[in-house]
Amino acid sequence: MSERKLDTEGCQGIKFRNVTPDVFSCMKKKLQNYGIEVSSGNSGVFEGNGIVAHFIWDGEANLSIEIKERPLDTYCGQISGKFRAFWRECQGL
Repeated sequence: MSERKLDTEGCQGIKFRNVTPDVFSCMKKKLQNYGIEVSSGNSGVFEGNGIVAHFIWDGEANLSIEIKERPLDTYCGQISGKFRAFWRECQGL
């Protein structure tokens, strides 16, 4: 089991705009396919691959993600980059 780091110095929160219900559903599906368990509903936890993140989606357009734990060998930017890639893919960009 790899070691995880509690993100005490904190990754910056990740904020997305233009997250329609279809985009949100698509992002959750991509995260699950990537091995991340996703809470049902508009808020909860993404957890898997050594990552724990809390999310809140307003049900219309705005999604916020806070990374709480990450693997020791993974940078915040790598995680936020993956979330952003899923967002772009789900928007068809």
